[in-house]
Amino acid sequence: MPPTLRLAEPADRGRCLELLQLLGGPEGRALPPNAAETFDGLLSQQRGQIWVAEADGRVLGMATQSFNLALRYGGEYAQLEELIVDPAARGLKLGGRLLEAAIAGARARGCAEFGLYLLPWTEHNQPFYEKYGLERVGSELRMRLR
Repeated sequence: MPPTLRLAEPADRGRCLELLQLLGGPEGRALPPNAAETFDGLLSQQRGQIWVAEADGRVLGMATQSFNLALRYGGEYAQLEELIVDPAARGLKLGGRLLEAAIAGARARGCAEFGLYLLPWTEHNQPFYEKYGLERVGSELRMRLR
């Protein structure tokens, strides 16, 4: 059965948190202590969404996005936070499909803009995102608060 895309449900929590650990590379990384609560908060769709790609009852990838307010947009804009595909499912074009679902979800919500931040270790993904219509605009400055 081909993979389907849908919004995450509570039963997806464990698998999505497993996928999140893949962001740390093959050896994985420790989850933040409140990752499960954050997952549950995103399910409400008040501040974001989690899209999953699923085949044969198994979640193969996910995309998370946050919704933020800005005066310059007169309302909300969307930010892609994580896009993760299980290495065993690569080649199925799930990353692109998840990205398109997140963009469509932001558009349906009425968001004025959809964006993401490339980090030094994700810069190589820029051509992938450009294929879907995203453009490089400026740069970013950040400060860790915890």
